[in-house]
Amino acid sequence: MTHRPLLLAATTAALLTALVACGGGGGAAADAPATDTTTGSGSSGSTGGSTGGSTGGSTGSTTSPTVPAGGHSGGWAGVVTGGGSVAAVTVSTAAQMQAAIDAYSGSGGLVLRYDGRFDFATITDPCTQWKLPAGTVVEIKGKRDVTIEGVDGSSANFGLAVKADASNIIIRNMTIGLLPGSIDAIGVEGLSGKFPGYLWIDHNTLFSSLKECAGAGDLEFDGLFDNKAGAHHITFSYNHLHDHHKVGLIGSSDSDISDRNITYHHNVYQNVGSRLPLQRGGFTHLYNNLYSGVSTSGANIRMGGYALIEANWFENAVNPVTARDSPSNGYWDLRANNIRTPADFATYGITWTSGSPSTARNADDWVTTAAFPVSLPYTYTAQAAECVKRKLAAVAGAGKALATLVCD
Repeated sequence: MTHRPLLLAATTAALLTALVACGGGGGAAADAPATDTTTGSGSSGSTGGSTGGSTGGSTGSTTSPTVPAGGHSGGWAGVVTGGGSVAAVTVSTAAQMQAAIDAYSGSGGLVLRYDGRFDFATITDPCTQWKLPAGTVVEIKGKRDVTIEGVDGSSANFGLAVKADASNIIIRNMTIGLLPGSIDAIGVEGLSGKFPGYLWIDHNTLFSSLKECAGAGDLEFDGLFDNKAGAHHITFSYNHLHDHHKVGLIGSSDSDISDRNITYHHNVYQNVGSRLPLQRGGFTHLYNNLYSGVSTSGANIRMGGYALIEANWFENAVNPVTARDSPSNGYWDLRANNIRTPADFATYGITWTSGSPSTARNADDWVTTAAFPVSLPYTYTAQAAECVKRKLAAVAGAGKALATLVCD
């Protein structure tokens, strides 16, 4: 049984020829992308979007115009253009993708369209897959103005990593699952100089398995979204994360804290364990996400971090908002979620367990512990939590034509 993506033609030599042919075109920012000129600290403005079509989940969503070169991320990443309007280079394997990135000068614009396919049905035992040596990770390291986008129907069994002083990066419409060994699906790792930044991770489908593997505890697979060592100004939007134990952390340890600024909006978390996210320090804005089936903990706000948790839908979730497993707790500002008071817990299947250390705290009184202390530098619309429940699943994830949520 093989676990390698199918090769869909095109050699590395042909790829590099194509790169030369389309090089120099541009339109992407050379440094950090343009910031939004309108600021907001509440439900105002509107989120940028792209075209539509939807499969699965609830029906009835409409869509907004296509913005293929990027645009407003609806979050702290601001306006992200990625590779801009340069001609896309098609790659079919991790090796071809890495070769194209390595050959790229580092600024001016690179758009990679991934059309490879991996048959996940060939993995008959997730535990065997996890125990394999660490798999391939494609790195965007020290590069700027890059877009990686999967074509509809594509799928991958390799990870993606954004490292060092990379910026103005878009990763979207990728399906990545059941990775061999202990690697992140999409990992972001910075430097002391506060890079990378201005990243938009949008409309991806990421997953592994909740199967319990002997001797592994809950560590069968690594993170789906992990952010470490100073990575900042990131927007995660319209992703579908499912069947995974530890989804995403911010900070690799309790000493890895900084004034990060990260937005999670319109993501679907389905049948997951924890880390939605695990936040150490910094500032996060979580709005219009759907949390459905959380077995251990949801947003775990620690080490003095602040989270604005707004207009989300929580159901069948254990410890959906908590502060545990670190010596210092964080703080949350709860606004307009489907849960309004503890009386709603039974209605939506919300339960609580004690945490450690003894100072751990749950939101089991469902009250704000501290007002969110910063003004948001972007405009957005916090749509009704009820609309998130009814319609978000139809537009989140890969293969949805970058559709966005439109409520009645």
